[in-house]
Amino acid sequence: MASGFLSVQFGWTEVLLLVLAWYLLLRYWENSGKLDEWNASRIFFGMVLMVRTEKGKKSLEKVSKPRKFWRAYGELSLWVCWGAMFIVAVGIILAVVSAIIMGNQAEARPVSELVAIPGLSPIIPLGWGVIAFVVCLVIHEFGHGIQARAHGMRVRNFGLLMAGPLPLGAFAEPEYNEIANSPRRERQRMFAAGPATNIFAAFILIVILGQVAGQFSAADPGVHSSQIIVDSGADEAGLEAWDVITMINGSEIRNSNDFVDVMGGLSAGQIVPMEVVRYSDGTTETLMVNLTDKYQYYLDLGYEEDLLESMDIEQGDAFLGVQNLAGGTAGVDRLAGWAHPDFETSIVGYLISVPINTGQILITPFEYQGVAIHPAQEEMLDSGDGWLASTIGLSGLLFLVNLLFWLIWVNILLGFTNLFPMIPFDGGHLFKDMVHGIMTGIRNLGKKTGLYKVHPLWVEHFTRKASSLSSMILFIVLIVLIGAPYL
Repeated sequence: MASGFLSVQFGWTEVLLLVLAWYLLLRYWENSGKLDEWNASRIFFGMVLMVRTEKGKKSLEKVSKPRKFWRAYGELSLWVCWGAMFIVAVGIILAVVSAIIMGNQAEARPVSELVAIPGLSPIIPLGWGVIAFVVCLVIHEFGHGIQARAHGMRVRNFGLLMAGPLPLGAFAEPEYNEIANSPRRERQRMFAAGPATNIFAAFILIVILGQVAGQFSAADPGVHSSQIIVDSGADEAGLEAWDVITMINGSEIRNSNDFVDVMGGLSAGQIVPMEVVRYSDGTTETLMVNLTDKYQYYLDLGYEEDLLESMDIEQGDAFLGVQNLAGGTAGVDRLAGWAHPDFETSIVGYLISVPINTGQILITPFEYQGVAIHPAQEEMLDSGDGWLASTIGLSGLLFLVNLLFWLIWVNILLGFTNLFPMIPFDGGHLFKDMVHGIMTGIRNLGKKTGLYKVHPLWVEHFTRKASSLSSMILFIVLIVLIGAPYL
């Protein structure tokens, strides 16, 4: 695979040895005074290195100069985060309702997948994970820092939380008294800027990924299937998943449209030759396939005749027995989705495709165990005729696609998880300020109408209680939803 050295995974034994070595190294640096020299300290049971630096403050000051622009950006970020928080809240509510009504139907995933640590989790490779987390965490914290400066709040330090070479987090260390005493709207903009910047970055990178995807071509024109139906004509003839079908009954198959056209001219019961390129060894082989009845296949699955008629499926239609049929560039086209140059649809189609494509990107590492493109589909790719393809070649294109994918994946992950309405996430701070604003409005309404009085200390007390309670409830809900499949 391309850039395989960035897809390293560790076992638990190696991890424990590395953790021990890291702890001993931190103790040595602490006793020798190195941590004081580096303005660093050990936190979290002495296992995590907190490194502070003033580097980046000058760049932050220059970037944040157009104050009006960044304040407008902060306002946009706030609205985006409110919308994203609504999506997150609806998702959690639907998951809870589904669990109550339908019971637990989720498959128990390996416990190691719950640990979002590059190299330890089987879905996050060490190399790509480290690169993506460092870049995305810096983007996140720089977003906070720019908003702080745009509203006149000082930033003392930037820094990273490190566990060996692995970044566990990043931080922009502001003057906390200035944040606490700043107007609520300005404080909300600052909290919203981090996750919103991750979301904006992911969107821009998806657009770039779409343009890169257009630089690929298929190494072997044809179609392939990731699933072969048991006891079908394809299965009995010996077709295997990821084999590339290049010809059926003497007709060339270059893409899915060719496949549909050729199959439309055949009938159930025919025995036809099918030429394939084997995924296992790359050899070309001709298989004799006994085509079955597509109409009967769907009847056996429980489809109603009226439904089959509406699907334009008739008795005697030829059925090969393949599912998820795709062309040679399907692996990278799937990632690009709506951003691919060849993707055409209506405005409504784009509105539907964007969230679907985002969901596909998020589940890809779980489906393919830590890679962006299935190894079989990666081998089907070749560089096309575009200027970028001719400049960097196939290996360069694959490297770029993997880099863009992991930057997109981590940006989406950081952007949305930070909007959970629970402390210490940014969404928790936003929720707390929202509750405070609502209670202040209720108090002011009471003062104007004279119908009731609310003491200002009660507003503060209610806000703290509501924030703590919501964080605790959400934490329990997440633990139950995550842990239920293991019960």
